[in-house]
Parts: sequence; structure tokens; C-alpha cells
Amino acid sequence: MEEGKMDENEWGYHGEGNKSLVVAHAQRCVVLRFLKFPPNRKKTSEEIFEHLQNIVDFGKNVMKEFLGENYVHCGVSDLFTSQFMGRFCIDIILCAQRYGYAMCLPNLTRLQTYHFAEHRPILCVEIKPKCGFIPFSSDVTHEMKHRVCRYCMHQHLKVASGKWKKISKYCPLDLYSGNKQRMHFALKSLLQETQNNLRIFKNGELIYGCGDARSPAADLKDLAHHLKPFFFPSNGLASGPQCTRAVIRELVHVITWVLLSSSEKGRAGTLRPRLRGPRVCEASPFSRSLNRQGKNTSEHSGLPKGCLLYKTLQVQMLDLLDIEGLYPLYNRVERYLEEFPEERKTLQIDGPYDEVFYQKLLDLSTEDDGTVAFALTKVQQYRVAMTAKDCSIMIALSPCLQDASSDQRPVVPSSRSRLAFSVSVLDLDLKPYESIPHQHKLDSKIVNYYSKTVHAKDDAVRPARFKERDDCTLVLHKV
Repeated sequence: MEEGKMDENEWGYHGEGNKSLVVAHAQRCVVLRFLKFPPNRKKTSEEIFEHLQNIVDFGKNVMKEFLGENYVHCGVSDLFTSQFMGRFCIDIILCAQRYGYAMCLPNLTRLQTYHFAEHRPILCVEIKPKCGFIPFSSDVTHEMKHRVCRYCMHQHLKVASGKWKKISKYCPLDLYSGNKQRMHFALKSLLQETQNNLRIFKNGELIYGCGDARSPAADLKDLAHHLKPFFFPSNGLASGPQCTRAVIRELVHVITWVLLSSSEKGRAGTLRPRLRGPRVCEASPFSRSLNRQGKNTSEHSGLPKGCLLYKTLQVQMLDLLDIEGLYPLYNRVERYLEEFPEERKTLQIDGPYDEVFYQKLLDLSTEDDGTVAFALTKVQQYRVAMTAKDCSIMIALSPCLQDASSDQRPVVPSSRSRLAFSVSVLDLDLKPYESIPHQHKLDSKIVNYYSKTVHAKDDAVRPARFKERDDCTLVLHKV
């Protein structure tokens, strides 16, 4: 893609986050991702280009190896001068001086088979599933972390700080369970309270889900109206509450089917951390409901080994020691770097993320030999695990053409029609090495708040004569 031949009128604002801004092409299925840099942190063109190249290399040499080539789409680094960005920024009111380089990436809200936009309707569901397991490390000092997942605890702190209005019923462990009933409950909970964990696009335009309080998300009735061309109810209802429920139910069914679909391409099978600890979270409303009914929820994961959720979970479990066990090792590396700052490049902390870097991540040992090499391996594994915990899964869906024989994409059955689909992973930038102290402080803050407020309140409300998991002895008195 040559800048001289680019027309800014062919591009439109697509979205942005804290670290980047994305513009999408009107006809081609590509986007340009421009990185944001604070005005007070000047970077040379060479530094920016190296940073972008590291992002591409990490996706190509690490995450693609773990997750499979079907799911990870690596970008191409290209130079775009401030002249092009300046012309475009007139419309989006942004400072052109903060941009210079961009990555050309596929537009993941579209089906990934074609290079050009299709005329048939395309639906895309973006899910940020978060961490799918409870810490199993013996280094964990907070007993609550062995019972309640990080996401559910963090919800309460976010509501208390005003970031969210109410607690979501979504629990990542339900989605990662592989149990369809639990997965359906998790997805319905996301639809009811999307926060920033679910967004839905139609033909590349956002139609549902927004974390910005100034732009409230549409309700489920409006969403069902958009979804009718894809999931028209088989009972023939065209409107009303029953139609809305039927359409949403069909959407949940299709997403579940796609998430459990399997693809074994790539070297994703090289990583096999064993899932230990609880398979359920005590804070999950689904688990609590079953507990009240006296049913057992301690089931093993039923995820097919080739599906994306399973592969993502394996990468997340590279967090072998939890932040509590990892932080002392981070400090060991820091002390070494203070004494030998020139070794930072040799240790590959800032790249390059090549085959050598990838191979070191496969060492799953947890016996500390006191070396910097051991500490660094665990630090790098933690950074990769945190990246997988914060990634987004993009599911693009489109009705099959009448001549389905020419369509080479996988197809999911629907009650009304067959749907072609593609699944991709987004937000795979390696988490910064410098963010580890912040993660350590945040973890302590989340757990302490939950333990002192929510858990303490639950204990106070629970009847004093019987508490869950208390030993109970039946004493018979002679009459």
C-alpha cells in the first residue's frame, strides 16, 4: 500500500483505545492502526518503527505459534507521514504530531477470506473473555484468590470507584468451562451488561456494546432488530418480547458453537500447562444458584483441545506463580539490570521476539534455582500470560450464498440459515515489562477491597447457625 496513492476520503474512523487509533478502508478489508505516544515522550522514527516491528514479530513468532495461524493475523509495518495523517485528522480532531507509523491489518469485523468488502450483511461479535482460571500457585497468600476469580473481585472495585454502574453476572470461568449451559449463562450475562467486554458490529459499524457512559448501549430489543436478517426466529414471530428472546437465544447458541469449534493447525499443541485448582468461581451467580439447589459444580473443563478458548487458556496459564510469586523474581531482574544496564538488550526484554524468545517460554518448571535466567523466564511468561488474559476474540458471521459449494469458509448451522464464519484474535501486543509493579499493587487492592467489603458482608448476612462448608455434627439426646 503506497501512501502517495492513498485517498483520505476512502478511510473512516473505526475506533480507538488508550494506545492506538484505528481507521478502516471503505472498500478493502483492511485497517490502519496508528500508535499513540504522549506529547512529552518524543520518539525518533527509528524507535517507533522498531516498536511496531516488535509488535508484528511477537504476533508472528509467539502468539501465532501458541494459538494457531488461523486465529492470529500479523500486520505489516509501513511508514505514513504526518501529511496523510494530518489531512485525515481534520475530520477526527486529533493531533497529527502524535502519529507517524502505522500497521496495516485485516479488518477483523469482516470475514477473513476476502480482501474486499462483500455486499452481503456481516455480523461481528467481539468478546474480551478475560482470565479463565483461578490461581493455583502456592505463592498466593490471600486465601480468597483460591476461591473467587480475579474478574469477579475486580467488578466490585470498579463499581465502587464509579467506573461501572453495576456488577455484571458474567464470570470468565463459566465461559471457559466448555459446559454449554454455563457458557450460555455467561454470554447472556455479557449481553445484559456489556461493560467493555462485548461489542457487536454490523457491516463494520458498532451497533451494540459501549463502555462509555456518555454513549449508552442500545437495549436488547434494538439489538434483536439488527440481528433478524441473521437469526430470524424459526417460530415465525416477527416482533414482540418472544421474538427478541428467540433471536438473542439463537445468537448465544451460534457464538457457543463457534467458540467450541476446533482447528488443530499450527504448533499450539506444544504448550500443555495442567489446569489445577477449582473449576468454578464462588462469586459466579450460576455457581451460587446450583449451590442453593444442592447441585455439584466442581466439573472438569469440557473445552475441545483444538478450540480457541482452550488454546487461549493454556497461554493464560503461563502465569505459573501468580503476581505474588512473580514480583520477587521481577525485583531480582531489576537488581541485575541496575548493576548491568547494558544487558537489557541481551535479555530480550524489549525484543526481538524471535524463535529463541519463544522457545524459552516453553520451560514450565517452577523450581527456583536462584538465577537471573530463571527469574527472567518467569517474568516473560507472565507478560505473555497477561497478554492472553486481555485479548479479544472476533467472530465474524455472514449468511451463506445460495451457491454454498463455492464458499470455502467453515459454516455454523443456524435455525434459519447456514452462516459462514471466521474467528480471529485481537489485542495481542505484549504487556510492558514496566507494568509489573502496577499489577502487583492493583492485585493487592482488588483482593483487599473484596475481602473487607463483599466477603465480610456475605458472612454477616449468612445465618450464624450454619455457614457453607462448616462441619456439622448431629447430636442425639435420649428422651
